[in-house]
Amino acid sequence: MRHSKSGFTLIELLIVVVIIGILAAIAIPKFESTKDKSKMASIRTDIRNYMTAEEGYLADNSTYTDAATIATSTNYTPSSGNSVLASAGNSTGYSIQIQNVTIVSATKTCHVGVGSAASSSTVDGVIVCP
Repeated sequence: MRHSKSGFTLIELLIVVVIIGILAAIAIPKFESTKDKSKMASIRTDIRNYMTAEEGYLADNSTYTDAATIATSTNYTPSSGNSVLASAGNSTGYSIQIQNVTIVSATKTCHVGVGSAASSSTVDGVIVCP
C-alpha cells in the first residue's frame, strides 16, 4: 500500500517567494514617498508653531525676534529631524526657513515671511515649500 505525502513542492515555494519579492519591489518606493510627505508635513507644522510663538512674543514684547530668542523665551523647538536654517525678526516682521535633510525628494526646506520680512516672491504669512 502506497501512502501519499502532502505538501508543497520546491517549485511552488519558489513561485510564492518570487511573487512576494515583486510585491515588495512595488511597495517600498511608495512607502518612501509616504515618509517624505509626513516629513514635509512636520516642517509645515514646525513653521506654524513658530508663527504662533512669534505672535505670542510680539504680544509680550511689542516686537518680533529670531529663532534663538523664541526658543529660549517660549520653549519652541523644531521636531526631530528638522532644523532651522535661517530666521530673522524686527519690529515689523519676521522670517524663518526650516529644513529636513532626511527627505529623499528634491524639496527639503520650507520658509515663511511675515510683515516687512516677507520677500517680494512670497505672500505675507504663506508657507512656501519650493
